[in-house]
Amino acid sequence: MLTVAVLGMTACAPGTSVDLDPIPQVDGALPGEMQEQLQSAVQTAMAATGSTGAIVEVRAPWSGVWTQALGTTTPEGPAVSADMRFRIGPVTRTMTCDVLYGMAARGIVSVDDALGDWLTGYPSLATITLGQLCDGTSGLGVYAGEISSRWYINPPRVWAPKELVAYGVAKGVAGEPGAAYRDSDTGYLLLGLALERAAGASAAELFSEYVFEPLGMDSSSLPSTTNGSETWLNGLRSGDTKGKLDCAAPADLTSLSPTTAFTAGGAVSTVGDLSDYIQSVALGARSYDVESRFADPLPISSDAPSWFTVTGGAFQAGSLVGSSGAVPGYLTAAYADTETGLSVVVVLNNSRAGSAVPRQLAWQLAALASKAPAAEGQSAPEAGGLPWEAATFGDAIVDDAICPLP
Repeated sequence: MLTVAVLGMTACAPGTSVDLDPIPQVDGALPGEMQEQLQSAVQTAMAATGSTGAIVEVRAPWSGVWTQALGTTTPEGPAVSADMRFRIGPVTRTMTCDVLYGMAARGIVSVDDALGDWLTGYPSLATITLGQLCDGTSGLGVYAGEISSRWYINPPRVWAPKELVAYGVAKGVAGEPGAAYRDSDTGYLLLGLALERAAGASAAELFSEYVFEPLGMDSSSLPSTTNGSETWLNGLRSGDTKGKLDCAAPADLTSLSPTTAFTAGGAVSTVGDLSDYIQSVALGARSYDVESRFADPLPISSDAPSWFTVTGGAFQAGSLVGSSGAVPGYLTAAYADTETGLSVVVVLNNSRAGSAVPRQLAWQLAALASKAPAAEGQSAPEAGGLPWEAATFGDAIVDDAICPLP
């Protein structure tokens, strides 16, 4: 197995080593019948969400790979290509936690450090730990809903992280920090700001050092602006016409500034880079990956199934680890299996339907691909790995469709 050491920016600090091939991947395509099942599922989700385009990559190490670009970038735009970049939304949060654990491995910070050790100006939040911000247990809430209407009016506007944090902090803290999970984009912004202060480097530099460079993710970044490059998958959002949802003429939000989400959702990538990334997370392939990060997960909610939990900046769904959700213009998901290395990365380019759909689609695709037959000389995983059937989430996507299905 090939191991690469990448020297960090911190003087005399050890590099980040990565096992680039923790589970060997069959060099070939998934069987044709399996590809048809996967493509049908993605096309249904595209129709249900009003997405004109989608990109997906499914890797089953024992069977093969399926990488597919579907549809067009806009209703009248060019065909989508598999190498197009897109905003990865909440998957950014997992990366922010990577930086935390990478810096902790070098002794720059501790997961148990208090926020007040690194940031001033938030006295009511000073005792919340960096680990709680990563785990989503700080008690802080969501700022996006307070100001998203302003983003749509002036998409390219650059936002300062502290300005966004102010909207979230104004909503207060719910419950005792560390007691329960609460979705919090605010918390991940604060974590990003604290890590910048501790490292004396920008979040973009830290993402490159700890996340992108060690894995050779050359198409990934945490940018401050977008551009009109043809390599972008356009990000769309259906609006309303005369009080009714209009799926035929979505607004184009591709120019929306990534600073609207910073370290909570501002990173951009490709399905190829994200597949490498999420497999490395699930398989603990990097030198700073520690078992304690995902050791004590919490329920995602009081009524969630027991196999759906969260900690360490990622969701756990059975044996899958990853993240999913919505950012204006895109629905994204990236999950990988901690036991088999199976991975699913998908993006749909219309965000109106909300954050549940990309998760449902990824889990549907994972259930389908988990049954892929073994290639010659390989052995398929034992049956019964995932606690759901593909049809469960395929039906949920159809039931929750916001746009007409064919």
